[in-house]
Amino acid sequence: QMYAMLDQKKSSMNSKEEFIERNSKIYEGIEMSDLSITDITVKRQENGNAAVSYTTNMQTAAGNVEFTNDAVFSHDWTGYHLIWQDQLIFPELSATDKVQVTLEEAKRGNILDRNGRQLAGEGTASSVGIVPGRMENREDTIKKLAEYLGIGADEIEDKLEAGWVKADSFVPVATIPKIQEVDLLTVNPDKTVLEEKEKQDTLLKIPGIMLSDVKVRTYYLKEVASHLVGYVQAVTAEDLQEHKGEGYRTNSVIGKTGLETLYEKELKGTDGCEICIVDANGNKKSVIAYEPRKDGEDIHTTIDGDLQSTLYEQFKEDRGCSVALNPYTGEVLALVSTPSYDNNDFVRGMDNSQWSALNENEDRPLYNRFRQTWCPGSTFKPVIAAIGLKVGAFTANDDFGNEGLAWQKDSSWGDYTVTTLHDYEPVILKNALIYSDNIYFAKAALKIGKDTLKDQLDNLGFGESLKFTFGLNASSYGSEGFTSDIQLADSGYGQGKMMVNPVHMAAIYTAFSNNGNMLKPYLVKENGSKKQVLKETIFTKQAVNTVNEAMRQVIRDPSGTGHAANIEGVDLRGKTGTAEIKQSQTDTKGTEIGWFVTIMPATNNREALELVSMTENVKKRGGSGYVVNKTKKIMEEYLQ
Repeated sequence: QMYAMLDQKKSSMNSKEEFIERNSKIYEGIEMSDLSITDITVKRQENGNAAVSYTTNMQTAAGNVEFTNDAVFSHDWTGYHLIWQDQLIFPELSATDKVQVTLEEAKRGNILDRNGRQLAGEGTASSVGIVPGRMENREDTIKKLAEYLGIGADEIEDKLEAGWVKADSFVPVATIPKIQEVDLLTVNPDKTVLEEKEKQDTLLKIPGIMLSDVKVRTYYLKEVASHLVGYVQAVTAEDLQEHKGEGYRTNSVIGKTGLETLYEKELKGTDGCEICIVDANGNKKSVIAYEPRKDGEDIHTTIDGDLQSTLYEQFKEDRGCSVALNPYTGEVLALVSTPSYDNNDFVRGMDNSQWSALNENEDRPLYNRFRQTWCPGSTFKPVIAAIGLKVGAFTANDDFGNEGLAWQKDSSWGDYTVTTLHDYEPVILKNALIYSDNIYFAKAALKIGKDTLKDQLDNLGFGESLKFTFGLNASSYGSEGFTSDIQLADSGYGQGKMMVNPVHMAAIYTAFSNNGNMLKPYLVKENGSKKQVLKETIFTKQAVNTVNEAMRQVIRDPSGTGHAANIEGVDLRGKTGTAEIKQSQTDTKGTEIGWFVTIMPATNNREALELVSMTENVKKRGGSGYVVNKTKKIMEEYLQ
């Protein structure tokens, strides 16, 4: 449309196509937006022409640009026509000049553990590729590289046929882990590393194949913290559209999961940009706009990398998750989901076979288990005990009576009974926790009553997502509340429709270390990060003291279900839980979930620790005892 306004004889341009291309390239190149023309003043000249003064304001990749300018319109019997000069784009731009945009990519912030060690940061990988002019046998070279990388030869051919490729170009095909010399010089180098080094050495003997160092986002704990830290991927067209106006470019990366996406805004920083005018020889004439680079912020987490690794190593073969925190501050020390995956693979790129193997794995390594809810089983009994004592439904010394190993409220329950594993006397709170008596806690829930229990659980945060860095599924006790005495009784020992998120469970248990106050768990150190009470007095101090003493005996007493975790001289408190997942009471094919919650006070060399661990499929593997045994190993290593 502008071209049609021009005075063809007096304007400095060659053709309509060149005119459109020059303008388009400049405005698109500087990423112009929000253009406004103001302060327009028209002065008519004696020859009939008109001089127009105006102010231009626009946003660019280097920030705001504003300048005043003048345009001249010729006049004849057909009307006014713009006399085009390149200065109309920018006052100092001539026809032989170019507008040059130089980007300086911001450095992405690091993700650090509580001791300043990198969980995510810049690292070095190896780019493996081909220099076409050095190949002696093209077909053989491509075939061998394809075999090494596990990709199709046609994929490599496509890269070599790209328009920019010349004989001496290095054509990157894939990014692979860099083998560090330090890994080869250790006393007992890893066998896998040695084998990979041998493969690479053989590959590099083939003319045309080369390795080149590249800087990439690197995750130093790999599988150990992948669900926690997440990963980044190259910005896509969809990302650009979703984050329009936020400074993303196709040559950068964006957080896709975990902390990488939750703190994307802080981590990504702002790219630096300079827009300048250069002459025909490439010499800089003037700077139109300049935006300095602003690197991303570092994210300082509360995570203890060593403890994170210890938890992962114990449970890496299991389907489960673990939450570790300081029960006196709420600082999350570890957050693990197993099985896991190497988040570096997403940065370096995966072929279809790798993605399919990961995505179709029946153990679901991509599934983040600490965000979900699970049936808590007997780990919920201390909570029911504390609620019952708080509301006065019973006292710690009330004897509920010995019912043997099976019980039902009355004949209205039909064939349904609550069963337990141990016969003991007296049937009081402490013993009920030591022996993990289902019948006692079924009766406890009935004594509390459905309305009171509902109110107390709502006060604990059931039905609402916990205020936490990660979005967590909300704990629940049934969408319609407690609709029968059987459901209410089963809920008393963590069955029925009871579902609890592991991080929420850890938060509830902090009340047993803070006189009944429930702390807010937090994962990232921010300005003013400190202990925060999320809910006050969810339990009374007296109830806390009573339940704490019983949880000590769960571990100290030889009959306690958690006794296998006992460490001499360490004041541990805890509760086991085995949740049955089955269709009916007579279902023999159901699975079991094993839990163990344990609390350890601060020692001379280590801070206090509360650990919640959940493992699926523990049936015929020892039930909750499987988790107890692994937890003891974790505690012992933590204390070293």
